[in-house]
Amino acid sequence: MTSNADIQARRVSAVPRGVSTMLPVFAARAQGAEMWDAEGKRYIDFAGGIAVLNTGHNHPTIKAAVAAQLDNFSHTCFQVMPYESYISLAEKLNELVPIDGDCQTLFVTTGAEAVENAVKIARAKTGRPGVIAFGGGFHGRTMLGMALTGKVVPYKVGFGPFVSEVYHATYPNPYRGISVADALASLEALFKSDVDPLRVAAIICEPVQGEGGFVIAPPDFLQGLRAICDKYGILLIIDEIQTGFARTGKMFAVEYAGISPDLMTMAKSLAGGFPLSAVTGRKEVMDAANPGGLGGTYGGSPIACAAGLAVLKVIEEENLVARAQEIGELMVGRLTAMQSRNSLSCIGDVRALGAMVAMELVKDRDSRTPDADLTRALVAKAAERGLVILSCGTYGNVIRFLCPLVASNELINEGMDILESILEELTAA
Repeated sequence: MTSNADIQARRVSAVPRGVSTMLPVFAARAQGAEMWDAEGKRYIDFAGGIAVLNTGHNHPTIKAAVAAQLDNFSHTCFQVMPYESYISLAEKLNELVPIDGDCQTLFVTTGAEAVENAVKIARAKTGRPGVIAFGGGFHGRTMLGMALTGKVVPYKVGFGPFVSEVYHATYPNPYRGISVADALASLEALFKSDVDPLRVAAIICEPVQGEGGFVIAPPDFLQGLRAICDKYGILLIIDEIQTGFARTGKMFAVEYAGISPDLMTMAKSLAGGFPLSAVTGRKEVMDAANPGGLGGTYGGSPIACAAGLAVLKVIEEENLVARAQEIGELMVGRLTAMQSRNSLSCIGDVRALGAMVAMELVKDRDSRTPDADLTRALVAKAAERGLVILSCGTYGNVIRFLCPLVASNELINEGMDILESILEELTAA
């Protein structure tokens, strides 16, 4: 049997250190919400491949759809000889998104690529160069993606200069004392000090910041963005790459705000582990780009499109939107019970939208000083005990929970028991 240590030694030699890996263990197989490493050790998966596996590992419906597509063909390039599955999936997304009027969809391969194309389309439609994003936001590791991302370490260090005409406003964060009014005022201040609003093509916003710490945008903030965009003729891009496809207890998180974006970016759980991303928007906006201006060799892979159609079938048949709400309530109940104990005063905040759940770890609740050291220790100890969790947040002090929506209550409680016992040990030390 090949050991994790043997593979890690090869990884250090063969793969650059810039591609960081959280754990020195290597996956051998996975099913549902569980994984096993190269040495046969079992792990409960509370990471979901960073929100990619809402439908779980190796779902039989998705496996069958992919196998059937492989029997036909694996690639033609949609721009050379197109295929129906691309169109069928586009039609379904056009119906599902909360965008008023007729919609169209472009498929590409990664979340960053979806973001890049959304900005291209917005610039083509408006004839304007500027784009506004938010502090704490994450939109990818391409040059434009990094420019839009509002977090320096580790994403931007050493890679500048970045794309011009990108500006950052303040994102609301009640736990950190930033109100909706503060955040909206920062946009108007930006228009006074940095950029004429009539030069701005788009505002891009995550309805829940992913890397930023699972900070949830209140509905009135997104409604305020919509009003500002309407006032100045700016297009509103909602980035649902991490929040989409039932994760938040709605198909898309922006539905909680009741607004209609102009464009939406999607990826991650769209295809259940196969590389696929999408830009969906109002038809008159999407049609702004000239023929040949959009696309890509692998964009809308037939294998990934087959998987995407199967994902939507699983979400509907297994009622995963409602299941996300149940999982969120279970996790929040466990976390708030921990938080109420004096021995676990390190839990400063618990927040969730559906099954997009987070706890923020602090050195003390009064000052709310972030505790990144405790967060790192918790992630490492959890892996040793067979639980995979992820950290995030501008200060590196947030644990985010993204377990597959097919996970049973029994498995979730097993994972929460592990988490609770480790937190007790670390805080008692």
